[in-house]
Amino acid sequence: MVVDTCMDHVPVDLYDNEEMLNGFINCIPEDSGYRAYVGSTAGGLRQLLLEKPEGLDNLNYVDGEYSLKVKLDAMDECGVDAGIIKIPCWQEWLDIKTCRMVNDDAAQMCADSDGRIFALAAVPPWDDEENYRELERCIGELKMCGVQMACHYGERYLDDPAFRPFLARVNEMGIPVYVRHTPLPADWKHLVDYNNVRRTLGRVIDQSIAVGRELFSGMLGELPNVKFVHTLLGGNWYGVAASMIPRKSARAESMVRLESDSREKVLEYLDKNLFFEATHASTLGKDQLESAVKICGADHILFGSSFPVFHGWMSDGVKMIRSLDITEEEKDLILGENAVKIFGLK
Repeated sequence: MVVDTCMDHVPVDLYDNEEMLNGFINCIPEDSGYRAYVGSTAGGLRQLLLEKPEGLDNLNYVDGEYSLKVKLDAMDECGVDAGIIKIPCWQEWLDIKTCRMVNDDAAQMCADSDGRIFALAAVPPWDDEENYRELERCIGELKMCGVQMACHYGERYLDDPAFRPFLARVNEMGIPVYVRHTPLPADWKHLVDYNNVRRTLGRVIDQSIAVGRELFSGMLGELPNVKFVHTLLGGNWYGVAASMIPRKSARAESMVRLESDSREKVLEYLDKNLFFEATHASTLGKDQLESAVKICGADHILFGSSFPVFHGWMSDGVKMIRSLDITEEEKDLILGENAVKIFGLK
């Protein structure tokens, strides 16, 4: 079974539903530096754009790319059995009213998919009973398989105490958290000048900051039941894991420059609580993916494509995983078995 754990979802009627569209556009904080508006592609299709700073686009949602038929046709073509849908990045700002509409739309798509599409709940992560009721509705009534969160909200990453009550409720419910990268990290000004740096490295840095803060804050000790699935291999976490989690020196040093006393606890968190989605695996390359498997373990990596950003990210991604010099059992874990286990798919 092949499961694409990262399929972007935008309500199909977004551009014709004024209440929904206004919910997306008006939720952006005025002082955030973002600008959201509806424009047109070169071919005349409507698109919802997000710019930061103004004039530099970071997200483009093109009308017609997010229907169930488009998803299922691509899945059939690429050999993908099931997909998990989520709002790409916009969950950083959506208010509870708009979240309800988004969740209802996603649940309807799941119901119409003959069991091939699953959804993650979109809920503001603040300590509010209305938010908790929506989370419980999504999991209990709408049968969603987890909750989606952004890497950070404003300048607050998920280790911030403001999110602890919400995450404590998630911990009690025993549901996974899919942590989506945001368009740019909280500190972004030196990333915006060049398109590929802004749209790729910005997301990678955002993920690695989030993973580091979750690991070293101690928050995972309070949330033992929560499994966090981070996109973009956790900001290529495998590449910095050894240096970020140093062993104690064999001799007494004149001063302690890196904290190593928490090494065993951090490794435990990595094993029990942190998982990494290989977003658009085909762009990562064979060497990088094999290194990630060696360091993180095939049981901690999930396949994802970010479809429909690029159609090829789904088809080429499946082929890339199958081409790796790892065991067939490890390929099966990455392509679907990990997703089935973590998200409880049936």
